[in-house]
Amino acid sequence: MARPDDPSPSPPASADPLADARARATAGHIYSNPEKWRIGREILARYTGTEPEGFAKRVILTNFRHYLERFEAIAGDARRSEGSAMTASHSERLGVSIIDFSIGSPVAALIIEVLATAEPEATLFLGICGGLHRSLEVGDFILPTAAIRDEGASRHFMPPQVPALPTFKIQKFVSQIVVERGLDYRTGVVHTTDYRFWEFDERFKAQLYEERALAIDMETATLFSVGFASKVPVGALLLVSDLPLREGGVKTRESARAVFRQFTDLHLEIGVAAMSEIAERGEHIRHYRW
Repeated sequence: MARPDDPSPSPPASADPLADARARATAGHIYSNPEKWRIGREILARYTGTEPEGFAKRVILTNFRHYLERFEAIAGDARRSEGSAMTASHSERLGVSIIDFSIGSPVAALIIEVLATAEPEATLFLGICGGLHRSLEVGDFILPTAAIRDEGASRHFMPPQVPALPTFKIQKFVSQIVVERGLDYRTGVVHTTDYRFWEFDERFKAQLYEERALAIDMETATLFSVGFASKVPVGALLLVSDLPLREGGVKTRESARAVFRQFTDLHLEIGVAAMSEIAERGEHIRHYRW
């Protein structure tokens, strides 16, 4: 309330305080800010070489050019676009687009936020992770049920107490595709960090043991959190590429090559099958408005 001698009156009380709080909380989110939406469209086009309307409604995200090249071989009709920072490819036959967005939490936050302007119906991250649990082996698949937000980017989109969760119906359908192929997978919590080369930090490793996380990566929590904030349905299927808590388990040049030779093609094939078939066979994904 203004003081009696204060010439500026207090603003009138809102008729709907809850609506005001909601508007303040979402003012920076891309779907509620027309100017940010406009700039986001331009960023998506500039970074990927494709206008938002050029993307299929089902999108695969990857960190590696090999996945994009294999996608093009599977599709047969793929159209590649080179942007200033990323590469995309689009298949009309499959009804799927793929983006190689590079590595790390900040760029993951950027691509999932600006991808909102293409209004995808389903997005799947085909990522690579380090297996932490003693039962895991290189080549295993993980369907994350949640991710620990030990990175910085997601804090700009959601409060720290909000868990990083995937879109359940995407995970459910990917699970179905894996099982139909006679394969197995693990579920659990993934630790996402922006701390690269942590393998020689004993204090950090002790923290991982205490958390009981199944695996560790650099993008999953960011994609889940920013996807939720930006209304982009997103799931993930991770491939265990190394076992960094075991003696001799840290990834090397040769072990990375072996993973790509043996496992990544199957990883991509599952992702392509899931995204190309989810529109026909998957359950409807509801978009919530807060």
